[in-house]
Amino acid sequence: MPPETAANSTQLATQARALIRGARTATLATILAENGAPYCSLVLSATCPDATPLLLLSKLAVHTGNLLRDPRASLLYDATGAREDPLTGARLTLVGSILPVSADKTTLLRDRFLARHPSGATYVDFGDFSFYRLEPDRAHLVAGFGHINWIEGSVLLLSKDKTAEIAAAEPGILAHMNTDHSDSITLYAEKLLGLTPGPWRMVGCDVEGCDLALGGTLVRLPFAEMAFTAVQLRQELVRLAQQARAKNP
Repeated sequence: MPPETAANSTQLATQARALIRGARTATLATILAENGAPYCSLVLSATCPDATPLLLLSKLAVHTGNLLRDPRASLLYDATGAREDPLTGARLTLVGSILPVSADKTTLLRDRFLARHPSGATYVDFGDFSFYRLEPDRAHLVAGFGHINWIEGSVLLLSKDKTAEIAAAEPGILAHMNTDHSDSITLYAEKLLGLTPGPWRMVGCDVEGCDLALGGTLVRLPFAEMAFTAVQLRQELVRLAQQARAKNP
């Protein structure tokens, strides 16, 4: 493998965040209290604005009981499903601690999670459900044969000061795009991402891109450059719409 450099580390972190942000689900590995054995389960996944993994878990679930005793855990994000040979595809394993989300952050993160997973609205207010976040110590990125790297948690996530403006503006951005610019969202999906025509909706937006959804399909539309302000984000959405319209019908 090539020697690690600051530029290479930044590029790897960008790849890793794209996997986290683009996933609907993840495999959660926790530690069984009775014998210390590993225990894996499927969970719905969303992200905080800085790309911290966000989970909605029930205290009645085995994995949550494990976490309340020992917060050490791992999340696997798998982007290999569309490949004939899955081992040539990208996957990311995060290692860290899963902790409850503080009460002052719940409203923002609840909105982000439910926009991505609307089915969660049927149980999010049940007394046994709470939001949790994974604080990564390290990430192991496998981007195909021979492309295997560890990424330190300190470089994986974006700083909160860089993501704050878009995080605060996100609800308004989604409402505006879905109400007034649904035609642009359709163009993003069909022309830029080559997806099936349909009533696509924008269900998430952050400094690195947008999330589009149609039924049970979730896709990621990356930005060419990070957009740290609402003005920059609007400029990028306009640019992407112009790019889509310029493509041959």
